[in-house]
This record gives sequence, structure tokens and C-alpha cells, in this order.
Amino acid sequence: MAKYGGWAGKVLRVDLSTGRITTEDTIEKYKDYIGGTGIGYKVLWDEVPTGTKPFDTANRIVFGVGPLAGTGAPCNGRTAVTTLWPTCWPKPLVASGHMGGHFAAELKYAGFDAIIIEGKADRPVWLQVVDGTAKINDAGHIWGQGIRRATIEICGQMGPDASVAAIGQAGENLVPMSVVINSYSHSAGGIGGVMGSKNLKAIGVRGTGCVRIAGDKGEWENLVKLHLSLLGAVNQHVVPNSPQPWAEYYSASRWVGSRGRKWGSADPNIDTGVCDPHNLNRIAYRSNNAVFFLGDKAWQYTVRGNGCSGCPIRCHTILKVPSVSSKYGIPEVGQNTCVGLLFGRSFFKTFPDGPQGQTSIEACMVGMGLADDLGIWENYGQMQRDFQQLYYSGVMKDKLGDSEYKGYSWDKYERGDPGFLFELLPKIAYKEGELATALGLGTGHLLERWGIPEQDWQQDPNIAYWKMGHPKHHSAEDAGQCGVIINTQYNRDAQCHSHSNFTRNGLPIKVQKRLASEIWGSPDAIDAVADYSPMNPYKAKMAKWSILRKELHDSLSLCNWMGPWIASPLKERNYSGDDSIESLLYSLATGDKKSREELDEVAERIFTLHRALTIRDMETKDMRTQHDTIPDWVFTDPTGKKCFTPGTNRMDEEDMKLAMEMYYELMGWDKKSGSPTNAAYHKLGLGDVADALKIRGLIP
Repeated sequence: MAKYGGWAGKVLRVDLSTGRITTEDTIEKYKDYIGGTGIGYKVLWDEVPTGTKPFDTANRIVFGVGPLAGTGAPCNGRTAVTTLWPTCWPKPLVASGHMGGHFAAELKYAGFDAIIIEGKADRPVWLQVVDGTAKINDAGHIWGQGIRRATIEICGQMGPDASVAAIGQAGENLVPMSVVINSYSHSAGGIGGVMGSKNLKAIGVRGTGCVRIAGDKGEWENLVKLHLSLLGAVNQHVVPNSPQPWAEYYSASRWVGSRGRKWGSADPNIDTGVCDPHNLNRIAYRSNNAVFFLGDKAWQYTVRGNGCSGCPIRCHTILKVPSVSSKYGIPEVGQNTCVGLLFGRSFFKTFPDGPQGQTSIEACMVGMGLADDLGIWENYGQMQRDFQQLYYSGVMKDKLGDSEYKGYSWDKYERGDPGFLFELLPKIAYKEGELATALGLGTGHLLERWGIPEQDWQQDPNIAYWKMGHPKHHSAEDAGQCGVIINTQYNRDAQCHSHSNFTRNGLPIKVQKRLASEIWGSPDAIDAVADYSPMNPYKAKMAKWSILRKELHDSLSLCNWMGPWIASPLKERNYSGDDSIESLLYSLATGDKKSREELDEVAERIFTLHRALTIRDMETKDMRTQHDTIPDWVFTDPTGKKCFTPGTNRMDEEDMKLAMEMYYELMGWDKKSGSPTNAAYHKLGLGDVADALKIRGLIP
């Protein structure tokens, strides 16, 4: 192990059925898959038989991190949690949730690159991991408690510096729509019920070790400074949203910091200032996700930003809203980011004081306060959209018994009273009643339970439903055909931000096209948002690159919500970032020298294994028609605008067929079936995978 830096060197394996705890050598078994999702996919391929269900004892949960976790590399705080996905419909398939916070770094400092959980305990337990050792502890005293109480109790035993990944009552009750959370608000959705099925309440991790850097320390420091200089604001938005004395451009971006905009609940108030990109000590002042999503009123409630280890962006906003304590009896301080902030607000269609008024902010505080303690997952807002559709269409009233339906205060709901959430969310966590139970299943299983054709959901763009029980995630609205392709590839919402972080970075389209030419070989790889042109090979290159960067980030433990870093806020660099930053960091940290192209090939191996797992467990090689499907709403426009005209995200069906074929060809997959060929597997060192699939008749 002295040959390599970055990796801790050991993978922890815990069999909850027997209580047996062992370790494996990371390099010997998993180096070719880097870490994170790579380890997760490898474990599921090797160890979980086809036909296994998410809550079966035979299922595995893999908490995996990569060689950059716990280093000085910016944005290194991601933990990939891989398992069979309980909300995937109509049958469970492999997927990963990704949580930030401090769990990844603590796991590395404790001496491990991953934790593989197998079996099922005969009673509620929690796992204690400290400096190379692990112990299974009784969790009877915290079973039935929320995530916050469980975290406090475990930190009381392990010390305040421990990172605790815990489930709430939703996970304990095997609600598919449940999460595991560490560091107060950093969640991996869809995992909670799988942990609950194994009677695993939490994993507490504390490490006092370090991560060795193989390369020259001076080179490493300079590389980290280079990476920091390329950072923008949240989602790598590199242009501010208001005029700044240093900025050539401004646009509607998530870079909201500006002189006169203050963290109003900080004591004393803090002015975010002009945020000159050359001042690396003020990166955290650029972003305020609460303001971006909730409106300018959120400035007065902002305490500060919060985030993950090794990340200066601080995308989680801490809010202090005193009124929620007196009105609703919840803590006045809460924190979250993106859809987590919107959890409560998104159930309501209207509020008495408007969409960005005081009531809306209170709904956000109530929603995230309840959901993050009970451990409920919103599936990128799909639960809330389903709820609204079911209620306002009258389907909900028809499906529920009269007694249950009248048991909810619908007058509260219709006037936008956040108090309604106290009636709904605890019921979801405890599976109380038909409505709560159905919502907790996830969309696909809900539709099946209530006899609603999936096609009804796939025709309405307002529901934003995609396939397999999950929503679209940065689809055509961000990158045309590229976004659509990406949304076909996974077994849950895509979670890919490689493409959207570039197209939404705020730079003028002429600058974006110049950068696109440098990365993908032509300015035609991208279009202006809602002004799309027909498919071409360079868009396929962007789609492949985007997916590989996502898998690479999820395996290295770099945040794909912040990267990649191919654009920068620096005028003197002509706004160029660095498409080799991942390979530079990996090579210097580990000592395993790899070029950008070589590391991309490893990412392709990892993603192709994900594809193979999906093919094996679906028991079909016809991925094109059985898996890579596109909902009808993608091919419609509510105003009737034609494809490839300004102002519409509407795609053309024949053009998308061509897009998929171009993408398949670029991946080395069979264009007719969308499955990797025998040659593609062997090229990536997956010959054993190809042999296993060939026996099953699953190679085209």
C-alpha cells in the first residue's frame, strides 16, 4: 500500500446476520473501479443474485468513497451509497444515492475506503467505526427516534467530531421513499428503508488518521490553488447575477452575492460584498441557495452558508426564522439546499402572501424540519408533484375512503397553511393510512397500487415524471438532446449535473460555444437554452462526456453538483476551466499516473458495469425499448411551437432516435438494442462480465 496515496487501503465488511466483521484490501480488489459507485457496482455484480429485492437479506448496501475524499481537493465530501433501489419500478435495479457532509472524510481518516453492509441483525443496531476498528452496538434506545436525536445520542458516546449517518422513522418502517442523513442535512435518498430492513439505525464514524498524498506536496498545494481559482458559485455558475465592478458579464445565475446583500440573521450582519473571483477567501459569499429558490426575503433570515468537508462553496444555507418556533413548535434554525429547502413549500399550489412571501418560507422550514428528522425522501420533488396532481384531479378523493379523506384539513391545505404538513408527513413515515402509505412507495408503485396508467403521468410535463418511478433531472430544458439522453440511462433520476452546470453557467452563448469547441470538438455541441438545433455527433460526445464525468466524480468523491470545472470566472483565462483537473488530482494524490483520456476510460468501465447490472437484472438486452425510454411530454409543447424554433424545449421523435443511435455508437454499444457489445466489454477489461451475460443470452 505504500506505493499509493489517496486510498486508505481497506474496505470494511460487516455481516449483520452473524456479527462477523472483516476487511479487504482496496487496491487488490477494487483499484480498477477507483472507489465510490465503482466499488458499489462491483460488489452488487459479484455478490447480489438476480431476483434479489431491496429489503431481502441478500441485498448489500455499500457506503463508498474515493481516493480524493479527505484530501485538500475542493468539493471532496461525497459518499456514494449503492444498493438495489426500492422505488425503482416495476422491478428493483441498481442505483446510488450521494450524500455530502463529513462522513466521507471521517471514513477515510478512520482507515476505510468503503463499508459493505450485508445480512440482517436480529435486533436494532448501530455500527461504530473508529480508527481501523468496528463494533456493532445495540440501538434499542434510539430505535423509534428521529435522525437528530439518534445523531445526538451517538455523538454523545463517540464524541462531537464523529459523523453519524442515520435513518429516521421512515427508514425503520421500510418506507421506500426514505433517506439516510449525516451532518444534519446531507442526505442520500432511497436508502433509508434498505437500512431499516437490516435493522441498522446508523453508522457512526470517527477517525484521527490522515490521507497520504503520493506526489510532491508543493505540486499538490499549487494544484489545489489552481482548482480553487476555477470555482464559481453553486453549480459552477461562473457569472454573477448582478453587475459587479470586476465582471464583464452578468446573468440569471446562482452567483447571488453582491455588495449590499447581507446575511441578515448573522450577528453581526455580514455583507457578501463584490466577491472578486481572485479573492479565494470569499468564495463562500457568492452563493445563497435559500435566496435563489425562495426569493430576496430569505436574505433577512440567512445566518451563513454550510456544506461539506473540503468545499468552500457552502451550498447549504442556514436560516433562522423565529416565527416558526412560536407558530409550529419547531426549531427556529434549519438548513438545507436545493429541493431539500423546497420540501415543504412544494406540496402547496398557493400561499396567502404569494410564492415568495413569509408563509412560503415558513412552509420550507416546517417541511425540511420534519422531513429531515423523520427521514423522508421527496425524489427530486416528485412526491409533491404527485400529491398536487392526485388532489386537484380528484383522484385522491376517489381512492381514499370517506373517513380517511375527511381526516385531513383540506381547508388548511388549499389556503397554504404550513400546519397541514404536520398532518401528512408523520403519517408517511409511519405508514398511517392509504394516502401516506401510497405516497411513501414512490411514484411507479403508487400508480400501480391505485390503478393509474403510467402513461397518464408521462403525458403531463407539469408532473415532470420520466420513467421507472422517477422524475426527469436536468433534461431537455438544459441541454436539448444531451439532457434527454442522460435521463434515459439511469434507474432513478439521473443526478447528473455535468451538462447543466455548463449550459447554465451564465456565460454568453458565444463564449460557451468557444469552450464547447475546445472540449467536444465543435461549437455545435451545444445550443442556447430553448433554442435547439437538430442532433449532431458532437452532442453525442457531450452526452457521453457528461455521464462519464458524473461516474468519475461519484467514484473519486468529487461533487458532480459543483463540477465539472471546464469554465471559470476568470477573464484572463478567457473563462476556460480545466478538463484535466480530475486526472491531475487523481494522479498526484495516488501516484497512479493517468491522463484525462485514461481516467475517462476507467469511468467508462464503471458506467458500463452499471449498464451490465441493469441488463442482467432486467433480463433483457433490448435496452433501447425496455429501458432507455422517453416520455411523451418531451415531444410536446403546450403552446404548439414546433421543434427547433426559439422558445421551446420540445424535441423531435425522429431526431431523438438518431440521437440515441449516435450515442450508442460512440459508447461502442449495439445501435439496435442499446446494449454493450462483446468487444465493448473486453475493451474495458470486463471480459468476465461479458462471459456471464453471454451465458444468459444478453450480449447482442
